[in-house]
Amino acid sequence: MNASVHPGAVLQVGPLKPSLSHALADVYGAVLLPEDSAARESFLAGPGAAVRAAVTSGRTGMDANLMTALPNLGAVVNFGVGYDTIDVEAAAARGILVSNTPDVLTDCVADTAVGLMIDTLRQFSASDRYVRAGRWGTDGHYPLARQVSNTRVGIFGMGRIGRAIATRLTAFGCTISYHNRSRVAGSPYTYVSSPVELARGVDVFIVAAAGGDDTRGAVSREVLDALGPQGYLINIARGSIVDERALVDALVDGRLAGAGLDVFTDEPHVPEALYGLDTVVLLPHVGSATMQTRAAMEALTLRNLDAYLSTGALVTPVTR
Repeated sequence: MNASVHPGAVLQVGPLKPSLSHALADVYGAVLLPEDSAARESFLAGPGAAVRAAVTSGRTGMDANLMTALPNLGAVVNFGVGYDTIDVEAAAARGILVSNTPDVLTDCVADTAVGLMIDTLRQFSASDRYVRAGRWGTDGHYPLARQVSNTRVGIFGMGRIGRAIATRLTAFGCTISYHNRSRVAGSPYTYVSSPVELARGVDVFIVAAAGGDDTRGAVSREVLDALGPQGYLINIARGSIVDERALVDALVDGRLAGAGLDVFTDEPHVPEALYGLDTVVLLPHVGSATMQTRAAMEALTLRNLDAYLSTGALVTPVTR
């Protein structure tokens, strides 16, 4: 254990990458927040008073009640770029700092978006199933699919990941437009004033916005209707951004041509109505799931923790 860190000063909240959990325990003497309610209550009433920093992930997050129960908490260190499961407003009100891991996963998530788009439009996964089922020899050639190159693509959220997606798709000859909270200065892409207007003018609508209350349900039934029966939805951001019930209805009814989804509203639960649709590609939230990216995320998480414990500041603080 790091001799400069008081035992119990670091708290692990929820499951984390095994190597990160081991580093937290071995180097920082971190303790794991108990899952059992009675054990958790006992911990918070006693040893919890020593906690200065909590390490969590987007999967678990941290709510205002837990922050309040840790009287000396000064920082929430998040393993992941998304922080919509952390009550950042409550943290700010108490003077608690919050960090995330931006930049290091941008390329892999952008790669996933493009891969999902190609798979969804060209139906490669469905074609694979067609071959494996022995249908090529009995039913003939697989039906024609949709071209990817030279399509009109709308990106909802032109942050780091949105820009990386746009750069990749520009090489495919795609025409790029976007909607963001505000126009991006110097962007070569066409700004559109609303998600509905964006959907109305594109073939493929890619969700790359940050999650949270500001974007919850922003891809509504109206947006999906504007995208229409020839349109495709790709989501590598957060399931909460899309009205999932409206999306399922549109796909089942044929009012949307297809969807490529890496995220869902209630993970790991996926609407069963999507399982039988060859027009839909389903991934288990693997946008950043490469060995290289997860190692970089872990390193940045530990850098944030080290910085806070030694200086009281964070390397990559979340700002609102």
